[in-house]
Amino acid sequence: MRIDSVPANADCRILVVDDNVDATLILSMSLRLKGFAVESAQSGPQALTISQSWQPDAVLLDISMPGMDGYETCERLREQPGSGDVLVIALTGYGQEEDRKRVRETGFDAHLVKPVNLSLLPDLLPQLIIEKKARLASE
Repeated sequence: MRIDSVPANADCRILVVDDNVDATLILSMSLRLKGFAVESAQSGPQALTISQSWQPDAVLLDISMPGMDGYETCERLREQPGSGDVLVIALTGYGQEEDRKRVRETGFDAHLVKPVNLSLLPDLLPQLIIEKKARLASE
């Protein structure tokens, strides 16, 4: 993927992680209809396994999950080799300033509060991916 232009949706690999099966299905289907390559997971450990083998460009990660929550999942994802350029977005019902601060401190790149406007994601995701890759290239 080039870092100087917004890629076509088909060039973006998105991993959707949420323990709510219906939420995962709706978001995944919505992104697929817009042309994205999408995989989904219902837990942190499953997300880590998929991420390591599939190498997504972005991960939409729920915070409140049983067992390994989104914070721990993000931290472990960041420890995986080759995951430094993956865009990780917190997708959560938690939207207070202290929640946003914890999201930033944990290593997420962005914070979206549920319910997410599904019509905005197809334009937002590729742009955020490009911005992250450009930021990393300039470091």
